[in-house]
Amino acid sequence: MYSIALKEAQNQLEELTAKVVTGEEVIITDDKGSTFQLIQINPKKPQPKFGSAKGLISMAENFDAPLDDFEDYIP
Repeated sequence: MYSIALKEAQNQLEELTAKVVTGEEVIITDDKGSTFQLIQINPKKPQPKFGSAKGLISMAENFDAPLDDFEDYIP
């Protein structure tokens, strides 16, 4: 969580919005003690990266072998 005074936040709005985009919580406090939270309205959903799991998934060599438990059901 990142907390900042309102007077300082006025000069650092671009940096504060960048923090919010990365998921950090930003709290702004004014002179009267009121607090405000800066949030992102429509966060972008992460785009899938095709091929990112390459090499992480493997299939057993006997994957296609018939199961012994199902012999009664095989015609």
